[in-house]
Amino acid sequence: MELNEYNVKAINDAYKNAHIALQSISDLIPSVKSEEFKKELQEQYEGYEKIIGKISTFMAEQGLEPKDINPMKKAMLWGSIKMKTMFNDSQNQAAEMMINGTVMGINELTAMKNEKENLHDEVAAFIDEILTLEEEYEQRLKKYL
Repeated sequence: MELNEYNVKAINDAYKNAHIALQSISDLIPSVKSEEFKKELQEQYEGYEKIIGKISTFMAEQGLEPKDINPMKKAMLWGSIKMKTMFNDSQNQAAEMMINGTVMGINELTAMKNEKENLHDEVAAFIDEILTLEEEYEQRLKKYL
């Protein structure tokens, strides 16, 4: 099976979505004081890591190489998290940042899902899986506000 250009972009975007979440959690965990909240973030990290592994395997089977997050975007993400936690390192602030990022991911994935007629079944399944994961994480994060 060969993926068309639209599906290659969609699977790369899904990969980046999960990878940005992974990076955000990595950047945020050092400033989290609550062990319970830290455990929640680590569980979410593992969930994103698992889906990234599945997508990476699928992409390799298709002869595709996942595109990493732009180094400038990574630096901006890290800087934004550090600035926000420097002035307010409360659990509420950290949860709000994670919820905002998760909602952005949900919006992007929903837009992709709405183009389902253009998506290959396996690509659509990955998008659905990440979307379900992020919707669950959003609900779980709300208790830390």
